[in-house]
Amino acid sequence: MMKSPLFWKISTLLGCILLLLVPLFMVSNLISERESYRNDVENTLRQSTSGPQKLVGPMIAIPMTEIFYKIEDEKKVEYKKSYMHFILPESLVVEGNQRVELRNIGIYDGQIWNTDLKIKAQFNTEELKQLKGETIATGQPFIVTGVGDARGIGTVSISKINGETLSVEPGSGVYGALAGIHILLTDKALEAKTFALDMSLSLAGTGSFAVVPVGRNSEMTLNSNWPHPGFMGDYLPVKHQIGESGFQANWQSSWFANNLESWFYGKESPEWEALPAFSVTVATPADQYQLTDRAIKYAILLIALTFMAFFVFETLTGLRLHPMQYLLVGLSLVLFYLVLLALSEHVGFTPAWVVASLVGAAMNGMYLQAVLKSWKRSGLFVLALLGLDVVMWFLLRSEESALLLGSAVLALALFAVMYLTRHFDWYSLSQPRRPAPPAASDRDTMRIWK
Repeated sequence: MMKSPLFWKISTLLGCILLLLVPLFMVSNLISERESYRNDVENTLRQSTSGPQKLVGPMIAIPMTEIFYKIEDEKKVEYKKSYMHFILPESLVVEGNQRVELRNIGIYDGQIWNTDLKIKAQFNTEELKQLKGETIATGQPFIVTGVGDARGIGTVSISKINGETLSVEPGSGVYGALAGIHILLTDKALEAKTFALDMSLSLAGTGSFAVVPVGRNSEMTLNSNWPHPGFMGDYLPVKHQIGESGFQANWQSSWFANNLESWFYGKESPEWEALPAFSVTVATPADQYQLTDRAIKYAILLIALTFMAFFVFETLTGLRLHPMQYLLVGLSLVLFYLVLLALSEHVGFTPAWVVASLVGAAMNGMYLQAVLKSWKRSGLFVLALLGLDVVMWFLLRSEESALLLGSAVLALALFAVMYLTRHFDWYSLSQPRRPAPPAASDRDTMRIWK
């Protein structure tokens, strides 16, 4: 077998494919590097403006001091325990209008969103009377509204509570790392058993926007001009509409579903980051880096199919191709991905794919015309390469049927090879070529005829 020309031919082609893995690996690293630059832009925007926002509240916070006694060394010792008691709203309705803006830094871009919120909360103050006792002292209640990043807080306005105008103060005023605002409540504002709070809040951020459903019944409606939302988090919207001009979504939840009151009961400081929430992310669609990285994973398939086509051509026509010619064609296929990456950063993925395909077709067309000694043969191979590029583009765009389409391409390629070589004698390639016997000398050539 070691002396078989077929064995060495296949081994050489496999070696060429392995050798081409080196430039493919370099292009793949370049894609990761460029993508990291893009991610740095998003981090820069987050540091310069504000990060993801998580709205917690509004809710009533009451400073509590509980006095209790212990017997130590036959003496009665007094201890004090301070904590926050929260009264959650009976109902919470949040309406938001989100505007997403693109910000460019060099050739890279990121998204910044601004959301105008209208918040309506209904509170029951009967619980305040039950908190007072001989061993419990209460401080001045206040309404707290927490956010993820205070830098994103814009204009804030609230309605009168029981006919009294209250002021908004910075900071959440509660334990734990919770940024936000708070509103001090007066005794006059708490005279009634119930009161309603209407708040308008302008909030800016990057990435995700979330609202914790603190109300016994909570509802959120969000309109946005961004057509690529990512509905993540603990709750999916009960209904949503997504179009080219943006999306609209509606969330609903209650304490029966989230048991949110248990997160605040008996705790000095709830785990603010862990609170379940309605959430939506200003998601970046599959960008050129993700698509190019997915495309390069099919590079071996493209190179293998091309080499197989050349091998079948050699087998059927008897025209021999040097391994260096295989490598040059393979390098042109690798160059396709580099051109695709470079152009996609400026003109988008689809136009870059078309241009890179045409550049590769022109290079291989002129080269194969000289190698195959025919414009017709060269044109057929160029059309086949363009056809593979089209198939690969559909593979990238149709994630749900990518496996089916890829399997169909492989099956079709195998069928073509089997059909074209169905009458070929492979043993003729397995036998080592024997040198041609020397021509028999003509004894009469030196004979002198007399």
